[in-house]
Amino acid sequence: MKVTLSALDTHESSFTPLVVIELAQDVKEETKEWLKNRIITKKKDGGAQLSFRPLLNKYEKETLENQNLYLVGASKIRLLLGAEAVGLVKECSDNTMRAFTYGTRHSFKDFDDDNDDFLSMAERQFIIKHELENLRARDEKMIPGYPQAKLYPGKSLLRRLLTSGIVVQVFPLHDNEALKKLEDTWYTRFTLKFQPVDRIRGYFGETIALYFGFLEYFTFALIPMAIIGLPYYLFAWEDYDKYVIFASFNLIWSTVILEVWKRGCASMTYRWGTLVMKRKFEEPRPGYHGVLGINPVTGREEPLYPSYKRQLRIYLVSLPFVCLCLYFSLFVMMIYFDMEAWALGLHEDSGSEWTSILLYVPSIIYAIVIEIMNRLYRYAAEFLTSWENHRLESAYQNHLILKVLVFNFLNCFASLFYIAFVLRDMKLLRQSLATLLITSQILNQIVESLLPYWLQKKHHVRVKKKVEALKADIDATLYEQVVLEKEMGTYLGTFDDYLELFLQFGYVSLFSCVYPLAAAFAVLNNLTEVNSDALKMCRVLKRPFSEPSASIGVWQLAFETMSVISVVTNCALIGMSPQVNALFPESKTDLVLIVVAVEHMLLALKFILAFAIPDKPRHIQMKLARLEFESLEALKQQQMKLTAENLREECREGGKEKAP
Repeated sequence: MKVTLSALDTHESSFTPLVVIELAQDVKEETKEWLKNRIITKKKDGGAQLSFRPLLNKYEKETLENQNLYLVGASKIRLLLGAEAVGLVKECSDNTMRAFTYGTRHSFKDFDDDNDDFLSMAERQFIIKHELENLRARDEKMIPGYPQAKLYPGKSLLRRLLTSGIVVQVFPLHDNEALKKLEDTWYTRFTLKFQPVDRIRGYFGETIALYFGFLEYFTFALIPMAIIGLPYYLFAWEDYDKYVIFASFNLIWSTVILEVWKRGCASMTYRWGTLVMKRKFEEPRPGYHGVLGINPVTGREEPLYPSYKRQLRIYLVSLPFVCLCLYFSLFVMMIYFDMEAWALGLHEDSGSEWTSILLYVPSIIYAIVIEIMNRLYRYAAEFLTSWENHRLESAYQNHLILKVLVFNFLNCFASLFYIAFVLRDMKLLRQSLATLLITSQILNQIVESLLPYWLQKKHHVRVKKKVEALKADIDATLYEQVVLEKEMGTYLGTFDDYLELFLQFGYVSLFSCVYPLAAAFAVLNNLTEVNSDALKMCRVLKRPFSEPSASIGVWQLAFETMSVISVVTNCALIGMSPQVNALFPESKTDLVLIVVAVEHMLLALKFILAFAIPDKPRHIQMKLARLEFESLEALKQQQMKLTAENLREECREGGKEKAP
């Protein structure tokens, strides 16, 4: 029998705070009371049936600032029923993975009525977020106290409150004790060890755990390239024919590591339950707007926006803007080459050691300019993609990633392609690639982790002094934690982290036959990147909400595309080398044909390897097939039971008709 929320008492007078809601300072009392009632009201009456209280009571509010902070939590029963509602998959006692249901809770591994750790804190906070986001308008036409904030049936209340500025932010709280344990096994001791990916998943969720798992895997995968590339760098600078073996290894390596990652990723996400988690129907994203109408698929009332208007915005505004930005990037690149020519001329005239150092200055300046342009373009791309008014979050993310990847690829690699295939200056190519790679890595470490950490430490000291000066009888520890965390920066997702690895992969693979040392620098950077990113997640930024993920998504395709491009560039560079050209002194056509033939053979080898290596290990395939079979059998049994009930009902009806 299905257990419902209305059949159980899920109320608790005291609860563990999981999520903080911050309201604007001038929010009206009637709005606060309405929001509170909608959060604590039972599900059958349109509420979320969660626990809710202000951070400060009315006496403490007279003494302290930050009066509009509220804590949200839920009872154990409420969270378990929420886990069923969101479709969380947990391990059963027979070691299979199944969608959790409250009625069969005792069949799941490690479940006990007295055990509060069956759901991780990340899962509990995800459930709270899901319930808050699914608070929907019923009969209200507007938010009480704000007639300009219109509502319509089915509209997400939280999204409307956020876009109206009534709710400033909603964020999950850190668990300081669990965080300390995680830090001790993760990054506080700088030693070469595997990351606690399962612990990261338990605290931050699958999306972030997958990123750190991929970062660790990618770093280990780079080590063979770094070891093989080192002797090439030291002993075979100009012998390009010797790089054929290295480049060929690079191409096979780039294919194999991506295919092996897919297998490892499938094993991890099966263990976490997200590989078999049923995909939910996507709701409209928060910023989506349009004329109110009926969705023909769901039958629900929601904003409708014509597809042709979106296409016009994309092709008449976004596309020309992106092209203009690409043109500007090429213009800046030509300025860089003018600077290179000036520095080289100065060095040739004087020949001093000072001018030899000056040769690296244009590349360093250009690398800094590239980073600035990438960040500025990111803001413009986000604005444009939002303005295009995509209905689904997945469509928004795909269009944003496409815009950013195209610009970043051209901005970071255009100068290298120009040097390699137009100027044909291999010495300048090595110098530029090394400078761009090292400078971008140093800048990313400073901007993403070290500078924010320093600013956060200063803010922490100010908050601590303010709390110590308080005379009020309050829970100073909780108050300090909430006030400190609400001022932390917001983690914007794994986009920038994957983008950094994507560009690094490009530096390593695109011109491997010219600069074999790139992999070694990438390994050194990633060893510190693991720790700086961990520090950023734990101490610099707010704790993000957990998001279930079964893979790294569109980034897998981005990395595979980069590996295909690397085949073409490496074959072309080897074909341009003096040693290879000397083999065809009379006919360059034969050389071009042979290079193209080799390139096609290597591409064919890549695709054969990709096809030959299954995306999922055999034992995972068998478990997934077993689950599908059991689901079909359960559905068949349910249909047979329903048919039998209908037949019995028809027989009873027939008997009544025959009776006199």
